[in-house]
Amino acid sequence: MKKPTTFFALILLASTAGAATQKTTYPKAWWKTVPREEAKSWEILPQEAKPGEVILSKRTELGIFSNFASTAVLVDGKSYASIEGFWQMMKYPENATDERRKFPGLEWRYTRVQVGAMTSFEAKKAGDLADANMKKMDINWVTYRGQKLPYRVTEKGPHYQLIRRAMVAKLAQHQEVNRLLHATGDLILRPDHNQGLDAPPAWKYYEIWMELRADLPKTSK
Repeated sequence: MKKPTTFFALILLASTAGAATQKTTYPKAWWKTVPREEAKSWEILPQEAKPGEVILSKRTELGIFSNFASTAVLVDGKSYASIEGFWQMMKYPENATDERRKFPGLEWRYTRVQVGAMTSFEAKKAGDLADANMKKMDINWVTYRGQKLPYRVTEKGPHYQLIRRAMVAKLAQHQEVNRLLHATGDLILRPDHNQGLDAPPAWKYYEIWMELRADLPKTSK
C-alpha cells in the first residue's frame, strides 16, 4: 500500500522544485568550468561559486561589473574610461603645486588625464607605480578636486563614497550593466580575486553592487 505523502514532504518537494526552477533562469555560462592550470594565481574561477552565489568573473559577461571593465563613466562632468582609471588617477598629482609632484626623487610616469583614460590591468599597473611613490612619501591619501581622501581605511569614508558614486553613475549610464544587475536576481555576488579579510570597504565592489541592486525598481526585476 502506498504511503500518504506527509505535509513536510510536500514542503520539501515544493522547495526543491522552486530552487531548481530558479537556477534554470540564470545562464549556465556564469558557472562555466575553467581548468585551474589555465587560470591566474589570483583568480577565483566561475565554478568555485557556492550554491546561491555567482562569481563576477572577467571570463563571463559578469566581468562588466569589474572596475577593470571598459565602461566609460562620466563623473562631475569629466569622462573616465573605467572605474579603475578613475580610481587610480586619484593617486597622481593634480597639478604642479601638488606636494606629490614636488616631493624629491619621485618619478610620475603618467598624468592624471592619462591614467583616467586607462582600463583593466593597464590602469592597475599605473596605480601600482603610484603606490610605490605613496610608500616613499609615507602617505595614505589620494586626492579628488583638491581634497585629500584617506585611502586604506576601515570606515566608509569620503573615498568609499566617491567610488560608490562612480559605480552609481556606471549603472545609470550603461544599459547593459543595468540589465545584467537585474538578471542576477537574488544571487550573492562574489569577487573573482582574493582580497583579504582586512580589505577596505571601497575594495568590495561586489557588496556595493548588491546594495545598488536592492535599490533597483522592484517591477524591473
